[in-house]
Amino acid sequence: MDSCGYGKTKVAWLLGAVLLFFACAPVTRTDLSEKELLGKRIFFDESLSEPAGQSCGTCHEPTKGFADKYGRITSEGAVKGLFSNRNSMTCAYVAYVPALHYNKEDETYVGGLFWDGRVNSLEEQAGQPFVNPLEMGNKDRKMVVEKFRNATYYPDFVRIYGEIVSCDSLYGKILDALATYQRSIEVNPYTSKYDAYLEGRYELTGQEKEGLALFKEKGLCAECHVLDNDERAGRVLFTDHTYDNLGIPSNPDNPFFQVPAPYNTVGRDTMDLGLGAFLHDSTEFGKFRVPTLRNIALTAPYGHNGYFKTLEEIVHFYNVRDVEEYPAPEYAETVNRDELGNLGLTPEEEAAIVAFMHTLTDGYQID
Repeated sequence: MDSCGYGKTKVAWLLGAVLLFFACAPVTRTDLSEKELLGKRIFFDESLSEPAGQSCGTCHEPTKGFADKYGRITSEGAVKGLFSNRNSMTCAYVAYVPALHYNKEDETYVGGLFWDGRVNSLEEQAGQPFVNPLEMGNKDRKMVVEKFRNATYYPDFVRIYGEIVSCDSLYGKILDALATYQRSIEVNPYTSKYDAYLEGRYELTGQEKEGLALFKEKGLCAECHVLDNDERAGRVLFTDHTYDNLGIPSNPDNPFFQVPAPYNTVGRDTMDLGLGAFLHDSTEFGKFRVPTLRNIALTAPYGHNGYFKTLEEIVHFYNVRDVEEYPAPEYAETVNRDELGNLGLTPEEEAAIVAFMHTLTDGYQID
């Protein structure tokens, strides 16, 4: 008997291994391994929430760059009317985010998953939404496992992992399968125009080329969304995995403000302190992890609280935050005053940077 309360169960082999190859996502590759395909089945299984109707893929939809399926400010959970407090980050390319650590040379924290770096592996990340009352809503791991044992693809799980009696161990293997899918080529394909450009298969337009130059230099975007190959990925990820406070205002339209106690006890006065809240360190209050810009054109709205509806809006904010009227930052004391806020970009230059960022969308095919 383990902590989930399960004893040994008899597996009924009802379906053949062929079930593993029927994927639920709108885009299916034919070169995924059996374990990756199993992870994909779990990722898009809406029966694993409480009540049923929500999957990992609801908040991480492939056609939306693996961000929220409906492009919402924050995602609604399985229980109607309950919303998370933050915008859903893409889960594409996060397989390369390192564990949270402090870089003494640069005097900054690096890595960790979620906006606030609170877990250090894809497996840890995958385990949280299942039992979060504002997300998939299960009471505990036991509830998830009970549903999983009834899934049509469960025999495929047993064929790959063996029959597992312990609920804790089985839950761990569920997370292993999910993480395996998130590390797959389907979630990390590197098929953008920019990748084709680096490989000599695409020529940037004049506007895109200007945008790249501005991205590197005058716009200072590459200070954090770096253009060097990531040491873990071996490819450009457009992030250094560090943390920053951009001075984004509180979002008055955030539906989390309407979520009742005990999930939100202060209503509209909620202040998200990001990394600092996790570390209990006021010098890191208001800082959030720099996300990848891959597929950024698909993942609106933008910012940890979804304040900006379009790429044009957030690029303009980077450019003129300190010279135009914006509401006060959600947390003012740690705002980055050096790399954004008064960049002097013209409207045409802003548009060129946006055009360049559109080249980072996966799925480009040469005519």
